[in-house]
Amino acid sequence: MRIAVDCMGGDHGPSVILPACQAFLASHPEAELLLVGTAEALAATTGWSRCQRITASEVVAMDDPVDVALRRKKDSSMRVAISQLKPDEAGGVQADACVSAGNTGALMAVARYVLKTLEGIDRPAIASVLPNERGEFTTMLDLGANVDCSPEHLLQFAIMGSALVAAVEGRANPSVGLLNIGSEVIKGSDVIKRAGDLLRSAAADGHLNYHGNVEGNDIFEGTTHVVVCDGFVGNVALKTTEGLAHALSQFIREEFTRTWWTKLAALVALPVLKRFRARVDPRGYNGAALLGLRGLVFKSHGAADAYAFERALSRAHDAARNRLLDQVRGRIVHTLRSMPAQPTVPDGVPSAG
Repeated sequence: MRIAVDCMGGDHGPSVILPACQAFLASHPEAELLLVGTAEALAATTGWSRCQRITASEVVAMDDPVDVALRRKKDSSMRVAISQLKPDEAGGVQADACVSAGNTGALMAVARYVLKTLEGIDRPAIASVLPNERGEFTTMLDLGANVDCSPEHLLQFAIMGSALVAAVEGRANPSVGLLNIGSEVIKGSDVIKRAGDLLRSAAADGHLNYHGNVEGNDIFEGTTHVVVCDGFVGNVALKTTEGLAHALSQFIREEFTRTWWTKLAALVALPVLKRFRARVDPRGYNGAALLGLRGLVFKSHGAADAYAFERALSRAHDAARNRLLDQVRGRIVHTLRSMPAQPTVPDGVPSAG
């Protein structure tokens, strides 16, 4: 497996990404990396084994507008890394997956432009997992790629999310929920209500296992295997979850160091606390898939540390090894071809939260 890495993306760039790449290579002796970045940044990787260095002259900043990344910075590390997934004239590719911690909107726009979307998909979506109380995971999308979504987009997200869970977890018929302010059909905006109609129609025809509306608490209760929402709501939910996990860990740390009694209690509870911390630590779930593209692109959190970015590399590696793209493509194409044609959706350059 060969993974292309945008070494310049994110809040910290090479100072975090390169150590993460070293750790990844040490734990994955069969993997290779295509390191993409400026000549100055890549100089630090001289002598690394199982690496190929590809120089890019430009960097997409975290605050760059999408049009700058897409139209002006054509030799950016982000674009060059994504281009390694594009088939050549013989149908071969340089890399099996790509990972970047860069600007979400720019990453999605560049990936769409370079790779194009799968047949039947108007907009790709960002999908990742969150732990639930069943000891499993809830797959959620979109997590920030598409702020404004039509009902048809939400239907496509449901199909892609269902395909992802079926391919990765081996679930033949994963359940899908539509995130709303209540479980009742009459609740929600006009877009959500219309999306619910489309999802129920798809379920009636046997194309989806649609559960119905779900609320925020259902994400962590594991009510459905997949939760669908627009990117604005999804990104807020994701960042809120990360903030709560951090605040809870900080609270536990402070409370168990106040007195000798709490210190003793902490010592006794340490194994449980460590397991809890590992389970809710958002760094362990870093690395979200951009579903709907003709290539495997993974988005790392922009503020990821070395451990978190290494997890994103591992997720991309596992996806490529398990031929996720082929499995998801096959399921999506089969499902969409067997469904009634949906109206053409007006589209534009995606934005991001």
